[in-house]
Amino acid sequence: MIDLYFAATPNGLKAKLFLEEADIAYRVIPVSLSKGEQLKPEFLAISPNNKIPAIVDHEPLGGGAPISLFESGAIMLYLAEKTGRLIPTDTAGRAEVLQWLFWQMAGLGPMAGQIGHFNVHAPEKVPYAIDRYTRETSRLYGVLNQRLADRSFIAGEFSIADIACYPWIVPHEAHGQNLDAFPHLKRWFETMAARPATLRAYEGVENVYAPKHQKLSEEERRILFGQGAR
Repeated sequence: MIDLYFAATPNGLKAKLFLEEADIAYRVIPVSLSKGEQLKPEFLAISPNNKIPAIVDHEPLGGGAPISLFESGAIMLYLAEKTGRLIPTDTAGRAEVLQWLFWQMAGLGPMAGQIGHFNVHAPEKVPYAIDRYTRETSRLYGVLNQRLADRSFIAGEFSIADIACYPWIVPHEAHGQNLDAFPHLKRWFETMAARPATLRAYEGVENVYAPKHQKLSEEERRILFGQGAR
C-alpha cells in the first residue's frame, strides 16, 4: 500500500496518474496547501521541502521499514523501478525516458508554473513576467510538439515521460497557450486525456487554475507564496 500525500496541482496529479496507470493500491491523504498543512511537522518529516506530492511505501522491495519520498520525478522513478513498469529496461530506452522526465522537471514544470502563477495567482499584473514566461512556455510546448511529430508518445512507448508532462499541459489556457498551434502535441494530449487511468486520476479533482483561485485571502497568499528560509 502506498500513502499519497496529495493536492490537485500538476505535480500532485503526476503521482496520482502514475499510480492509476501502474494499478498500484494507494490511499490518498489530502494536504490543504492554503491552510498550511504542508508546514506541519508530521508532513515535513516526509517532505522536508514542504511540497506535495509525497509518498510512503509501506511495502518496499526486500521488506524493511517504510520508505518515504518527496519530489514527483523521484516518486515516479522509484515506483517505476519497483514495479518494472512504465520505464524501459534496456540502457538506450531508459536513457531516452529519463532525459524527458528531467526535461519536464527542470523546464516545462518550472516555466509553466511561473506563467500559471503570474496569470492566475499574482495580486497584480506584471507585464514583463507574463511576456517572459508565456514565451518560454510556448517554446517548450514547441519542443514537445516537434518531438511528437513522428511518434505516438514522448519516448516512443508510453512511459513516465508522458505521465510527467501531461498534467502540465492540462492547464494550457492558464499558460496562455492554444493547442491548435501545436498539432502533434494536441493529438498526444487528446490521446492521453482519453486513457482510462487519466479519467480515474482526474475524476472529482478541482481545477486549481479556476478563477476562484485568483481571490486568495491575504493569509492564504502568505501561506502559499510568502515562505522564506524560516
